[in-house]
Parts: sequence; structure tokens; C-alpha cells
Amino acid sequence: MIASVDVVFTAITQSQIYVLDQDEAIDFYVGKLGLEITADVDMGFMRWLTVGVPGQPDRQILLEKPGAPAMSEETAEQVRELMTKGALGGWFILTTDDCRKTYETLLKKGVEFTEEPTERPYGIDCGLRDPFGNHIRFTQPKA
Repeated sequence: MIASVDVVFTAITQSQIYVLDQDEAIDFYVGKLGLEITADVDMGFMRWLTVGVPGQPDRQILLEKPGAPAMSEETAEQVRELMTKGALGGWFILTTDDCRKTYETLLKKGVEFTEEPTERPYGIDCGLRDPFGNHIRFTQPKA
């Protein structure tokens, strides 16, 4: 049985995925997908780089390089190796008003897809991977 909880969260504001090169990540996420940089801060020990959907600053994705301070260099190397093999990657889902049109636009920009737009019970969606092996889907929800 789940106990009653006094704390009530109101939003998830940030999530994180690993990337091997943050400048290449900007080229992909901003240049191709059309997201915007919401923070780009040199913290000395790491670069805090987040992107989000334009006009929606309350939800951000941290594009983090594996390494300090979150993990040792040995662990970071293992994570990078798994990423380059395609065995490790995060994922997230974006929403669009027109899945097929968004697909065609991104295809022309050179984005490589893992799945073409497909009718689902919840709407139309498709899949792609970023240059680092992270899985991305975008969905046109049913009305």
C-alpha cells in the first residue's frame, strides 16, 4: 500500500542526456531540430548546456558530456565507449502539430530517422537518433 505523501511536485523542469561533443550537439539540437539554447554556462569543472522548445523555458534538456563531477574518468570512458557502440543512450519525446511535415522538413536537413511517421492509437509518431545514439521521438497527438 502506498502511504500518503505530503510533498506535491508541480513540474519536471530539467532532464539530461549524454553527448560526446557539446558544440556538435548544438548543431544538431538547435541547427537541425530547431530547439533553442536555454543556458550555456562555463562552470569551470563542466559546461552547463541546456536546450528547450522555443517559448517554453520551463522544460530543459541538459546536454552533458560524460565526466566530472558526476563520474570518474574511468567510468566516463566506459560511458563514451558504450555510446559510440549505440548501446547506451537516453531518450525523450517531442510534440508537433504535423508529424509528417516535421519529418519531411528534418529529412531535408539531413536528420537520419529510425522510423518513418506511423499511425498509432495515440496519434502519429516517428523516431530518430541524435549523433550520439540518443533516441528521440516526436508525436502528433490525436485530437
